Amino acid sequence: MKTLLLVDGSSYLYRAFHALPDLRNRHHEPTGAIYGVLNMLRRLHKDYPADYSACVFDAKGKTFRDDIYAEYKAHRPPMPDDLSCQIAALHEAIEGMGWPILMVDNMEADDVIGALAKQAEAAGMRTVISTGDKDIAQLVNPNVTLVNTMTNEILDEAGVERKFGLPPSLIVDYLTLVGDAVDNVPGVEKVGPKTAVKWLTQYGTLDNLVEHANEITGVVGENLRKALPWLPTARQLITIKCDVQLPMGLHDLTHREQNKSKLAELYERLEFKSWLRELTAGDAPPPPEPGQPHPSALQMGLELGSVVKTRNYETILTEEALQRWLNKIANAALVCFDTETTSLDPLAARIVGMSFATDGGEAAYLPLTHDYAGVPQQLPFDATLARVKPLLESPAVLKVGQNLKYDKHVLANHGIALNGIAHDTLLQSYVLESHRQRNMDDLALRHLGVRTITFEEVAGKGAKQVGFNQVALEQASEYAAEDADITLQLHQTLFPQLQCDKKLEFVYREIEMPVMEILFRMERTGVLIDGKMLQAQSHELGHKLITLEQQAHALAGQPFNLGSPKQLQEILFGKLGIKPLKKTPSGTPSTDEDVLQELALDHPLPKVLLEYRGLSKLKSTYTDKLPKMVNPVTGRVHTNYSQAVAITGRLASNDPNLQNIPVRTAEGRRIREAFIAPPGHVIVSADYSQVELRIMAHLSQDEGLLKAFAAGEDIHRATASEIFGCTREEVSSEQRRYAKVINFGLIYGMSAFGLASNLNIERSAAQSYIERYFARYPGVRRYMDETRMLARQQGYVETIFGRRLWVPEINSPNGMRRQGAERAAINAPMQGTAADLIKLAMIAVEKWLLDQKIGTRMVMQVHDELVLEVPESELELIKMELPRLMGGVARLDVPLEVETGVGPNWESAH
Repeated sequence: MKTLLLVDGSSYLYRAFHALPDLRNRHHEPTGAIYGVLNMLRRLHKDYPADYSACVFDAKGKTFRDDIYAEYKAHRPPMPDDLSCQIAALHEAIEGMGWPILMVDNMEADDVIGALAKQAEAAGMRTVISTGDKDIAQLVNPNVTLVNTMTNEILDEAGVERKFGLPPSLIVDYLTLVGDAVDNVPGVEKVGPKTAVKWLTQYGTLDNLVEHANEITGVVGENLRKALPWLPTARQLITIKCDVQLPMGLHDLTHREQNKSKLAELYERLEFKSWLRELTAGDAPPPPEPGQPHPSALQMGLELGSVVKTRNYETILTEEALQRWLNKIANAALVCFDTETTSLDPLAARIVGMSFATDGGEAAYLPLTHDYAGVPQQLPFDATLARVKPLLESPAVLKVGQNLKYDKHVLANHGIALNGIAHDTLLQSYVLESHRQRNMDDLALRHLGVRTITFEEVAGKGAKQVGFNQVALEQASEYAAEDADITLQLHQTLFPQLQCDKKLEFVYREIEMPVMEILFRMERTGVLIDGKMLQAQSHELGHKLITLEQQAHALAGQPFNLGSPKQLQEILFGKLGIKPLKKTPSGTPSTDEDVLQELALDHPLPKVLLEYRGLSKLKSTYTDKLPKMVNPVTGRVHTNYSQAVAITGRLASNDPNLQNIPVRTAEGRRIREAFIAPPGHVIVSADYSQVELRIMAHLSQDEGLLKAFAAGEDIHRATASEIFGCTREEVSSEQRRYAKVINFGLIYGMSAFGLASNLNIERSAAQSYIERYFARYPGVRRYMDETRMLARQQGYVETIFGRRLWVPEINSPNGMRRQGAERAAINAPMQGTAADLIKLAMIAVEKWLLDQKIGTRMVMQVHDELVLEVPESELELIKMELPRLMGGVARLDVPLEVETGVGPNWESAH
């Protein structure tokens, strides 16, 4: 029997666009969707050899369904610019690969596929349809099978029944009842898959269900009867039209020879380098197995010459093997080290095993606590750790790893101090490409072209996932040894790139690597909190929330769930008749914070709702949660500082997040009161004053700003004086407030619209203030214009210290994305430089504390602020030295001012 292979190109087009990273060629043209679809097509012909094939796309413009129902797909946003600009090249490439392309006016791809499948069935052919669209399940029969290349799902008749609970013949009836949210086809209200399957199983067909609609009780029965006039239209919209007149017949769909010259031209422009080479080297390879090169690395312009493809992995189960590897480690110029553990919580994790790599392709796994039934005999835990410990603690044995701060914590849990950390591939990647994913699997794919074994592949997914101690040694060893091997190869690939740029190497060696050690100590130390105080605050907040809820009910004229967006929409935009300001992606009126902020200017209920949300978040996130996060061993709260997350170089705090405690409300500030000093100590807070404005003055070299800061003036008062044309003494508090918003707003790229909204003034007035600002500070405008231009040319901007801040959307054809990237390009050098400064301050302060051998410890870092726990006997020394140390980490053209505060708790230290 001959086979027809049909591809739902429109279905895969969007999936590829959203699934792949933002891939671009050297001209910043997006290529991700093209790559995803072509890669899928290349695999399909190998997996499903066919006599005839076609790739089917939706035609431009409206279809016959729009004539039936004007709201069909009405809520769908237009195709993103970054996707639409890839269509022409994609079609060219598909045709160049030999695939016929079909698009029929007034029809969707589903209808064309349905018509071809019917023709094939009449001709005695088998049809394979590659799609991600559930609607096409209605076409499945003994001769038609669906495959989803992205999920490896195969649906024959039995598969459809397993997935939907119904045979293919009832899929149209099923979809008519549940509706199709993607295409904006309503079903029966509150009828989901379970109810639809139950009804169709009971009544056999939709027509029979309609005849017995009066038998259905309850609300769903009422909804069914209410929907009866609509159901025939819904069914018509959902049914695939299989009698479409096609521009070509089945025998026109033979797979043609590749047009190598056309493909070579396209692959060159799109920078699909591995595929370009394959045009002269033979057929495309099959999909990669774990550990084999993957074409996506080459697609991004990388070479695989340095990848070690041979593997020499070992499981250490004997004393002889252990000693042999200890000798290798001791004599290696650089050893890669990794741990396998019981938990992702660094302070709770215990060792399951550890892996080592000393040369490309040579690695070993040392299992220690695998404990499933039938596990091979492992070396004794305590004795083996004692033998490995001297090498792990030796500063002379140089180590590299991926996120070694975590491994350092794990070893510390067992009384081992990891020393000799020379490199970290997580930080290398962060400095080189802060805008990209940095987990090891992504790095290996991107830089080595190797698809690594994932944790899920050895431990399972979701509820079925097991701890690593339950993973069979054979699989565990392959996975763990590969981690060490690939990490070492990543270092050998990434570090030379850093060495080629002295500024990037400085950021890596002199900022990020030292900070990693400091963060380890800070996380280990933790911070003391007063749990009873937080519990009392939580109780008070609970009472306030009840009062606010009662106020909201009174203003609404009825009780409702304040946490339900749906009920809130009904109250605000239904009962109270307030005009909606914007809609959610699903088309319903938005009740987000921005909307409520604007509505609160004219209506009392939104104001109450905002206060309720704010207090509710404080209670759930901090006053309820923090006391439960106190470590039972240390009696302290230990946050985790993520060093390689923010593009700008800022640290992120999580579990718990100590950097987002609100300080603009009294309740938020009271939470800081619960962060206390132990007996005999005080809390000292030290932060840079107006650091980003000072950096702006340095970067822009604007004379007015430089003079104001050099003279020690109040910069907001000075700006107000310039903008409002009055003396410094005549500036009112309101004018100073306006100037403060302008000063900070402009460095974040705030527009006249944003400024008007922030100050609650007319847009024309806001525009006037901005123009006056730039007239008085022309250097700032020049800096902004030059920065935009530089970002467009090179795709990134830099901090004063050379940290590279990527703005991948800077040349996007999408106006909103491009403008957002321009704002980021202006602000990133300031925010990034501020991040560099506070990290350099941490390094300087920590070095001084260690040199002095005193008891003061850094316990928190929050944006531009350092928080220290200081013995009372050391307070005067710390107050004198902190401003000197922090102010001396860099020489800018304006002074770096440091403000310090002291108190028994964090809040009183401000």
